Amino acid sequence: MDNETKKVSESICNEMYDNLKEGLLEKWYPLVVDYKYGGYLTNLTFDMEVMGQQDKMIVSQARHMWTTSKAAGFFNNTDYHHYSLHGFKFFKERMWDSEYGGYFQIRDRKGNLSKVENWLDEKRTYGNAFAVYGLAALYNQTKNKDVLDQAIKSFDWIEQHAFDPIHKGYYQFLTKEGKVFGKNTEYKTKATDAVEAGYKDQNSSIHMLEAYTELYNVWKYEKLYRQLLDLLLLIRDRMVHPKGYLQLFFQPDWTPVSFRNAPKEERENNFRLDHVSFGHDYETSFLMLEASHLLGLNDDHTTLTIAKKMIDHAIENGWDENEGGFFDEGYYFDENNECKIIKDTKNWWAQAEALNSLLLFSSIYPEEEKYFELFVKEWNYIKKYLIDHEHGDWYWGSLEKEPFYKTEPKGSIWKATYHNGRALMNCIKMLADKDFILYKSNPQFAELVKEQYHFINHWRKIAEKEKSHAE
Repeated sequence: MDNETKKVSESICNEMYDNLKEGLLEKWYPLVVDYKYGGYLTNLTFDMEVMGQQDKMIVSQARHMWTTSKAAGFFNNTDYHHYSLHGFKFFKERMWDSEYGGYFQIRDRKGNLSKVENWLDEKRTYGNAFAVYGLAALYNQTKNKDVLDQAIKSFDWIEQHAFDPIHKGYYQFLTKEGKVFGKNTEYKTKATDAVEAGYKDQNSSIHMLEAYTELYNVWKYEKLYRQLLDLLLLIRDRMVHPKGYLQLFFQPDWTPVSFRNAPKEERENNFRLDHVSFGHDYETSFLMLEASHLLGLNDDHTTLTIAKKMIDHAIENGWDENEGGFFDEGYYFDENNECKIIKDTKNWWAQAEALNSLLLFSSIYPEEEKYFELFVKEWNYIKKYLIDHEHGDWYWGSLEKEPFYKTEPKGSIWKATYHNGRALMNCIKMLADKDFILYKSNPQFAELVKEQYHFINHWRKIAEKEKSHAE
C-alpha cells in the first residue's frame, strides 16, 4: 500500500468509525429498546423520534439483535450486550408461535396479532432465517445456552416445514400451522407479497445461507453443515445466471421465472419477479465467500470465480459513471444485448453492501485497482447523498435521486441498522491500522481484525494460485 492510499484508508476508517458509533448506533440505541413491552421499537421519524404506531416484524427484530450483539464485541461495550440480550424474551415468548412453532412474520407492539402488510398469522422462511441469524450472533456474544437452544429449535422448525427434500432449497410461504402454500393451494393469502407465493426465491435463499453460516459458526452440527453446503451450491450453481447476476424467482424445480418474452404490460406488472438487483448480487458474492470459508472448503476456486463475476457484472452494468453509486435495478430485454437500467434510484442498503464488497475484493485482488477506487467513490457518494449529518442515520434512498427522503421516516419494519452497521464494522476491520482507536480501547477488536485477516488471506491465496495457473 503506497503512502497516498494509506492516508486515504486511515481517513475513511476514522470517518466510518464516527458514523458507526455516533451517527448510527448511538442514534438508535437505546432509543428503540422497548422497555415497556419487550423487543425493539420499529418506526422512527426523519429526525429520530419514536412514532406513535409500532409493529414488530421478525426480520427487523432479529436485525437489531444481530447488530447490537456484534457491536457489543466490536466496542467491548456492556450497554450493547444488554440491548442485544433484551430482545430475547420477546423473541421467545411473543414472536415464536407457542402452538405450532416458527416465528410470526409480524406482531403488534405488545406481541399480538397485527394487520400490517396483511401477514396476520402467516410465517415466512425469510423471517425465520433472520431469527436464526440474530440468535446465533447473540449466543456467540453471550454464551447463553437458552439462546442456543432457541436457535436450534428455530433451525429444526425450518427444516421440518420449509425444506424441499425433492428439489432442495426452501419454500418461502407458510401458514400459521407451518404448511407450504402457493397460488394453487386451498389456502390463499391476502398479504402484500402475494404475487410471490408458490415460487422459490433468491432473497430468502441468500439469507438462509447467511443465517446458517452464522449458526454453524457456533454450532458444528453435521446436518447443518450439509444444509449450508447445499445452499451454497444451489445459489452458486443454479441461481446465478452465466452472465453473473442472480435470477430472482423459480418454480419449485428451479426453473427460472422470466417475463422477457411476455407482452410489455405483463412484464412490467411482474417486474419484482424478474429483474437484475445489483445490490443482492454483490451482497451474495460476500455471503458465498463467507459460507465457503466457514465450511472449510480450502481450495474453492469455483466460488471465488463466480463471486468475482457477480461483483464485476454489477460494476460493469450497475455503476453510475456520472455521480457514483450503484443503480437499484437493471434488465436484459434481450439476453444477447446489454443490461438496461430500469430503476435508477439508489437505496441505502445496496450502497452499504457495496462498501463491504468493494473493499473486500480490493483486499483479495489488490492488483485490480478498480475495486479500491470505486470503494472510495462509493463512500464519498454515501457521505454526500445518504448520511443525514444533522439528525443521524442514513436516508432510505439517495437524495440525489429521491430528495423527498430527507423528511421520510428513518426506521420501519424494513429499515434498521443491519446493512449499514455490518458494512461499517467490516470495513473498519479491513482498514484499521495499529494506531486505530479501538486497538487501544478494546482488546477484542484485535481478535476481530485477526479473524478478518485470515478470511481475506484465505481467498487471496486462492486468487494468487488462479493467477499463477493462468500465466
